[in-house]
Parts: sequence; structure tokens; C-alpha cells
Amino acid sequence: MPTIDELLGELPETFRYSEAIDRISERQLRNLITHERITALSRGLYRKNDWLGDDSLIEIAAKSPQATLCLRSALARHDLIDDIPAEIDIAIPRGSWTPATTTPVSWRNFDPATFTIGRTTLDIGAGRTIGIYSAERSIIDAFRLRHIDGSDLAYEALKRWLRVGGQPSELLRLAKAFPRVVTSIRQTLEILL
Repeated sequence: MPTIDELLGELPETFRYSEAIDRISERQLRNLITHERITALSRGLYRKNDWLGDDSLIEIAAKSPQATLCLRSALARHDLIDDIPAEIDIAIPRGSWTPATTTPVSWRNFDPATFTIGRTTLDIGAGRTIGIYSAERSIIDAFRLRHIDGSDLAYEALKRWLRVGGQPSELLRLAKAFPRVVTSIRQTLEILL
């Protein structure tokens, strides 16, 4: 009979119930839970107790493969604002299913035609990734959605981005995909430069 450590060795750092059952028996999985060697992150999603990653992002990425950090969450990751958002801002393509999470998430529905513009991936550990918008795309989104999050967020992020060497031409090039904000960004750049 395998030891608890041997059973843990069979499992990845984070895993779904089905992934665990492919490697160990249900009884062995329950035994690991009973001995507090693994923890449920959400229904059907688990992690080893010694794993030190971001449980919230793992849950979101597992439940929504297209989930992308945006707005305040992306701006904070890029060090363009000082806020620590109370909720994680996550973009998904408009019309996509919005999963229920234990993590506080502000789901944002973005146009599928522009959803991938400026989108890259962020390694969140345990062999998993989540989408994140580039600093430029995040600034553009802050300008696009300033009626929701306020103009100060957009101005602060743009000022900090310029201070760390951001290139206005790069921002304006990307902004062409979002015609409604080009004038506003251009005017703000003229004032700041």
C-alpha cells in the first residue's frame, strides 16, 4: 500500500477531481483530504497543501480557460497603479459562460472581435497560465471604461507608464483598434508630454 507521500507524488500541484482519479483511487484521494495533505479550492478543484501559488487565479483559470486579467488587476500586475483591487477584474469574450467562483471576481464582457488584442499569458504556477492584457491594452481599457472606473485610474496608469519608458506611438498604434478612445488618449498624451 502506497504511503501518503507516494500518493502525493502521483499528483500535480493543482488538479481537478478527474485528474486525481486517473492517477489514484477515490479512497486514496479522500484519505489525502482527511489527513489535510490536499485542500479543495472549489468544487472539483484541489491543490497540495505545501503549494504556495495564487489559489484565486488557479480557480479562475481552471473554470474559464479564456479568463484574462484586465483593468485594475492587470494595471496592478504591471505596476501602473498602487491599488490592491478588492475583486479580480477578469475579461471574457461577450457571450461566454460566466462561471461561479469562490474568489471575488468582477467579470467583464469584452467584444470577441478585439478580445485577443494585447492578450498574453501569465504563468501562475503548477503548470497553469491565465491570460493578461499588456500594459498598453490595460491603459486603453481604462480609458474605454472610465465611465465605470473613473478617469483618475486611466490618467494615473498612463502617467506611470510614460515615466517607466512607455512609447506613445506604440499605445496609439494599439488604440487604433478601439477608435472611440484614440482622440481621448491622444489629447491626454499631448497634455502630459
